[in-house]
Amino acid sequence: MLLPRPILVPTALVGGALAAWIVTYQRMHGMDAGPGTDLGGLGWYLGIWVTMTAAMMLPSAMPMVVAFNRVSAERARRETAPALPTWVFVAGYLVAWTAYGVAAYVLYRAAKEAAPHFFAWRSGGQYVAAAALLLAGLYELAPLKDVCLRRCRTPFHFVVHGWRNGPVAPLGLGVEQGLYCVGCCFGLMLALFALGVMSLVWMALVAAVIFAEKVLPRGYRLAPFIGAAFVTLAIGVAIAPSWVPGLHVP
Repeated sequence: MLLPRPILVPTALVGGALAAWIVTYQRMHGMDAGPGTDLGGLGWYLGIWVTMTAAMMLPSAMPMVVAFNRVSAERARRETAPALPTWVFVAGYLVAWTAYGVAAYVLYRAAKEAAPHFFAWRSGGQYVAAAALLLAGLYELAPLKDVCLRRCRTPFHFVVHGWRNGPVAPLGLGVEQGLYCVGCCFGLMLALFALGVMSLVWMALVAAVIFAEKVLPRGYRLAPFIGAAFVTLAIGVAIAPSWVPGLHVP
């Protein structure tokens, strides 16, 4: 199996991310984009969730995907073995994020069923959102965050030392790396839920932070500043949400 040329991999990822952003904009434009926005039925939610994660995560996953394609091509050349398809690796990456989205949806529905009035913004919803932002800020300083971020920032180490052969190997490798990405971005996505998971503005800002942390040369040093920003947002949401820039108060 021939792998795509090196230049085609980043081109395809950028094109896929751009298409996902366009679809996300079309589906989410004009929605009530504040905290507590109803996630709708599972089918609709999964469709928009997969599109959202593709838009937000594919650019930051580019170094890892390019490394996978390069190592796969080199191993196929040296060992005269079939090359592992890069698109399956990317699919596995998105499978991990889909699992995260399903888990978030189940927790959301369970909480709404258990205490429907408490999660209303004028009741306890404001403080739930503030607590989620506080947790997101603290997670930026957690050891697990650091471990997962380092794994995401060193693609060749993962690809070379974690390599496996076999028909399902690229899917498994993609899921494994996707889980590290979930661990790296867990707090950031939690903050997105708290600020408005259907908000295009917050979605773009969180995507920019994810890209900066995972791709920029000194991105790993941003965690304390991002954590402090989320803690500040948490205080603002708890005390004076109308003063928080970009927050659509329900």
